[in-house]
Amino acid sequence: MIGIMSDTHDNLDAIRKAVDFFNKEGVDQVIHAGDLIAPFTVKEFEKLQTEFMAIFGNNDGERDGLRTAYKDICILEDFKEFDVGGNKIGVIHGTNEAIVNAMVKSGNYDIVIRGHTHKLKILEEESLIINPGEVCGYVSGQKTVVLLDTRDLSYEVVNL
Repeated sequence: MIGIMSDTHDNLDAIRKAVDFFNKEGVDQVIHAGDLIAPFTVKEFEKLQTEFMAIFGNNDGERDGLRTAYKDICILEDFKEFDVGGNKIGVIHGTNEAIVNAMVKSGNYDIVIRGHTHKLKILEEESLIINPGEVCGYVSGQKTVVLLDTRDLSYEVVNL
């Protein structure tokens, strides 16, 4: 089981809720699709009891500071691809919709994880596209994460 989140935007209380939830669920990995924002947020993510993977978002301006702060728990980049349970996964923040669409249509990924819009949206097209919405709750008023079972690609949306 993978925990998926995005757009935490320094909301420490919301990050704590997400981390506590993922720890309680015993997920195998947590993926953050960008917009961590500030280096001080690492203190909350260090409390995860599993592997953490994150990418940069468009609001992650202090990249050197983020890289330094997060170096012990993950390597921050603009894009990641990896395999889990026989599924090829691509993670991108999603600022450029043409790139997201190209990833989906390429046939290279079983799952495309993205953020940026702050809108929860899960589509089953050429790839399973997961935008977990926002953890911060600043835009939509909802704080959401997604649990993904990589064995059968079933998923659950969770309101924090």
